[in-house]
Amino acid sequence: MHETERHRIILSAVQERPVVTVSELCQMTGASEATIRRDIAGLHVQKKLRRVRGGAEAVAPPGFVGINARPFAMQETLRAPEKRSIARAAVDLCDDGDAIIVNGGTTTFQMVHPLTTKRLQVFTNSFPIAEHLLKHSKNTVLLPAGVIYREQNIILSPFDDDGSRHFHARRMFMGCRGLGPLGLMEGDPLLIQAEQKLIGQADELIVLADSSKFAQRSSLVLCPLARIHTVVTDDGIDDRAARMLEAAEVRLIVAEVPAADRRRQKG
Repeated sequence: MHETERHRIILSAVQERPVVTVSELCQMTGASEATIRRDIAGLHVQKKLRRVRGGAEAVAPPGFVGINARPFAMQETLRAPEKRSIARAAVDLCDDGDAIIVNGGTTTFQMVHPLTTKRLQVFTNSFPIAEHLLKHSKNTVLLPAGVIYREQNIILSPFDDDGSRHFHARRMFMGCRGLGPLGLMEGDPLLIQAEQKLIGQADELIVLADSSKFAQRSSLVLCPLARIHTVVTDDGIDDRAARMLEAAEVRLIVAEVPAADRRRQKG
């Protein structure tokens, strides 16, 4: 990842929470700890952020507190080849005429490209997904009511009456913060509340999770493994994660990532 892109991710991250640690920024960017520390030092000198012990904070923290989720623009660049392959495999599960729910996220967003050839009813809380499908497909698109969270590009409502209760789907497609023995994990109570409502409206829950998500953990469990019908991941999944899903009787679909895509990402 180039320096300009790392700086954009770092500056976006410090606007989202009080303090971002060096280790968190390493995970977000794929850069070494030494590189991140140099980036923070340079941005501190430019007065674009404030260097603190073990990390960085915003010079002027925002007055509006958002949700505990990484910005869409930051997440979109991470593991992009894996996300594209996973999304294509997920759309292969859809048949014309299906009613589906697609939760907001950068992996689910990659579904929009293969979805342009389909004719479905799509309920989504994602602005980018809705916009793309409206412009480039014949799918019917439905949105819930709620507050727009600009950084994550999603619509969330703390109230029950957001319109989702009136939509029944054959399948719901969603990403996650992490996936482990306890189940599907997220990082914010409002996200948990909104996603549980949507899960309740679908017969099958399809989780799109790149292989790195099996190592990620969060303090909030959205649902147990038993609620998940299918996990779609990339060919980087290890045997331990595969056995965990098999033991829980979760269907596993492994999408192969083209070598050319991986080379382009590294380049």
